[in-house]
Amino acid sequence: MTLSKRKLQEKDYDIALEIWESAVKATHDFLKEKDRLELKAEIPNYFKLVEAYLWLDNQQVIGFSGTHEQNLEMLFIEPKYFNRGYGTEIVQYLIREGKVQYVDVNKDNAQALKFYLKNGFAIHSESQKDDQGRDYPILHLKL
Repeated sequence: MTLSKRKLQEKDYDIALEIWESAVKATHDFLKEKDRLELKAEIPNYFKLVEAYLWLDNQQVIGFSGTHEQNLEMLFIEPKYFNRGYGTEIVQYLIREGKVQYVDVNKDNAQALKFYLKNGFAIHSESQKDDQGRDYPILHLKL
């Protein structure tokens, strides 16, 4: 595995959105279709508000991340690359670089929760709704 990153640019939004959608379909079975479509439309707006990177292995895009003020705002891996250590390598890099101390996880996303707990995060609080006020409980984690 030779992971590299490059800054996410506007020309990359389509590929990042494809990764987001395939990852969400694979992991967010609790998400209502209407909400998934609304979120998909909102995501490109967030790309401009975070420090976002495409992550590549030998020029092949495997996922993307976005951080802001030590919060991991987004980390999505193309499902065909799940369980190969990419997510761990990305998160550990972002932690070492001082970019990440916190992450929010949908309470119903057991796979993501297990991943972040394994990477040194612990639950410190919970919200009953997501940031957009939707009825998806959120776990707030910190290192």
